[in-house]
Amino acid sequence: MANQAWPALPLAEWDKTYATLHMWSQIVGKVRLALTPRINHWWNVPFYVTPRGLTTSTIHYGDRSFAIEFDFITHQLMIDCDDGVTASMALVPCPVAEFYRKFMTTLQELGIEVKIRTIPSEVENPVPFDRDFQNSSYDGEFSNRLLQILLQTEKVFTRFRSDFIGKCSPVHFFWGSFDLAVTRFSGRRAPEREGADPVTREAYSHEVVSHGFWPGKRASGAVEEEKASSGIGGPAFYAYAIPEPPGMDKARVFPQQAFYSAELKEWILPYDEVRTSASPEQMLLDFMQSTYEAAANLAGWDRSALERR
Repeated sequence: MANQAWPALPLAEWDKTYATLHMWSQIVGKVRLALTPRINHWWNVPFYVTPRGLTTSTIHYGDRSFAIEFDFITHQLMIDCDDGVTASMALVPCPVAEFYRKFMTTLQELGIEVKIRTIPSEVENPVPFDRDFQNSSYDGEFSNRLLQILLQTEKVFTRFRSDFIGKCSPVHFFWGSFDLAVTRFSGRRAPEREGADPVTREAYSHEVVSHGFWPGKRASGAVEEEKASSGIGGPAFYAYAIPEPPGMDKARVFPQQAFYSAELKEWILPYDEVRTSASPEQMLLDFMQSTYEAAANLAGWDRSALERR
C-alpha cells in the first residue's frame, strides 16, 4: 500500500512533461499574481493541493469571483466562475505557446481581462510563453503520480504544522520553483540579505525554518541546476533555516538517509528513501521534526511559546 500511495516518479521518464507542466503552471499562476493583493511573503501567489490537482483558490475580479484548477484525474484545466459559468481546456500534449494563447483567449471569453508578464520566473534562459514551442509534452500518468505524492506530502506537512502555534505558512505550492512547502517563523526579523532581490527580501524578511518537496532537476531551471550540481537530481524533501545558525550542518538529523548539502545549505532526504520505507509518513515526520528542532535550538527560538504542549 505504501508504494501505491507514494508512487515512483523517475525523472528520466517524465522530465519533458515536467518542463511543460512547469511552464503551464506559471502561466496560470501569473494570473493569480496579477489579480490578487500582495500578502506577506508572497502568500497570495501559490497554488493549493486538492483531491484532483492544484488550484489557485478563489480570485476576485471586480464583483465576480473565479478559480482555476489543474485536474490531474480527468486531465483538464477547469475555470469555475461564481455565476455558474465554467470553461475547460484539455491537458494534452501541446506547445507552451499554444496553451498560453488558448488560456488567455478562454479568460477573455469569460469576460476576464488580465495581462501577465510572459517571461517565466526562476528559470535560466527563459523563453517567453508566447514563443515557447519546444516544451510541448504531457503524460497524464505522471501528472497523476505527482498528484498522489502531493496529497500524501500535504497530509504529513499539515500534521507537522498542527503542532506549531506560532506564525506558520499554509501548506502551499509555489509554481515558480515548482515545490510544495510549509514554513515556520520564530517571530523575529531576519538580518537584511546583502544583494537579495526584492522577491527574496520579502520572502525571508523574518527568521524561518522551511520544509518542502521538490520533484527533481529539470533541464534548464536555475533552482534545478543548482540542486542537480549538488547531487540532488531526483525528487527529494528538503529543510533549511534562514538565517542558518552555526552548527546546522553538523546537527543530529533523522533518518540516517538524510544528508546535508553544503552548497545549498539544506538538509536533503531523497524521496525514494521515503516511498520505499516501512513507514513513509513517520520517516518524513522524523526528518521534519529533527531538522526543525536542530535549527530552532541552535538559533535560540522560544520554543515554549511557539509549540503546542
